[in-house]
Amino acid sequence: MALSIAEELKGRAESLLAQLGLEVRVHTPAGKRIPPFDLLTTVEQGGCSAKLPPDVLFEALGRLTVPTDPNLLVGIGTGDDAGVYRLTDEIALIETTDFFPPVCSDPYDFGQIAAANALSDVYAMGGKVLTAMNLVMFPACGIPFEALHEIVRGGQDKVLEAGGLLVGGHTIADYPPKYGLAVTGVVHPDRLINNANAEPGQALILTKPLGTGALVAGQRLGQAAAADYQRALDSMKQLNRAAAEIMQEFSVRAATDITGFGLLGHALNIAKASGVTVEIDTTLIPSLPGALELLDAGCIPGASFRNLSHVEESCDFAPELTYTRKMLTLDPQTSGGILLCAPADRAEAILAELLKRCCPASAIIGRTSSLGRKYLVVR
Repeated sequence: MALSIAEELKGRAESLLAQLGLEVRVHTPAGKRIPPFDLLTTVEQGGCSAKLPPDVLFEALGRLTVPTDPNLLVGIGTGDDAGVYRLTDEIALIETTDFFPPVCSDPYDFGQIAAANALSDVYAMGGKVLTAMNLVMFPACGIPFEALHEIVRGGQDKVLEAGGLLVGGHTIADYPPKYGLAVTGVVHPDRLINNANAEPGQALILTKPLGTGALVAGQRLGQAAAADYQRALDSMKQLNRAAAEIMQEFSVRAATDITGFGLLGHALNIAKASGVTVEIDTTLIPSLPGALELLDAGCIPGASFRNLSHVEESCDFAPELTYTRKMLTLDPQTSGGILLCAPADRAEAILAELLKRCCPASAIIGRTSSLGRKYLVVR
């Protein structure tokens, strides 16, 4: 009787998985060959493209009562990259979390990218990573459990590279799989970098090329060149640690990292929080190889159009701006670079250090100015 019930339940599970386009895969003992599994086949929107539309998010958060505390240095009010709480006159905690569905096929790469993306928020605030905790959503069947091990191993390796410690986490059964981290960092309260400290007359430096959203979309559609897609993976796996160190060396006080809301979405956060206009020259923006061609061919993530809807009322787009360049500024980035506001007299020196030490695609892409008719000016 018990056997027949078990067989019936197994049959129902197999039927459900078949409807979802999955197949039953049995846990493989250590040392055995792992059945091939492409994580990218489990998602329609991977990485930071899976974020809720910014308008929806900000409307929901806007209804909350913003907490007040003299030690809360950064809360939810400015849409910044992390929360910051002062513990002492010399120590402030940085707290952040990020997770998302697969952005690539390989589980280990996915773990590294998701971790780098979560760690980036600490670096955008000018901080140092201390600890991280896993956030894991993974199906109880249908995907090899070795894939879960590889995801978490990739995350742990990236946390160790960041100089932090992975100290625990939480899991739930869910499909498609999702992975990320809750991260704690530290910064001196007087050396905090946030999105509300920009001033008119500063140079805007972007540390990584744009285009990860287009290249992931192109990979899913079979249109991305293998070498171009690999460069996107390499870019997403790169930590923003060295960029944070350079910002501190040059006393930069305003920055943000570029992720799912695209360059313009995150630039808008700086403009609104700081009360300035952000001017961007799209001809100066670095892009990943193949990204512009894919955008021109129509490989545009749905999140790009949601990002456009969010920024268009606050943005003055030049009439001569090409559609492809416009969509590049809206492309949702996963584990993107830092957009930093550099004092004009230090901008070239900062750029030189970034180019020499860590970020060979870094470029000055615009400037801040006194607040005008629009928060963003894009040409």
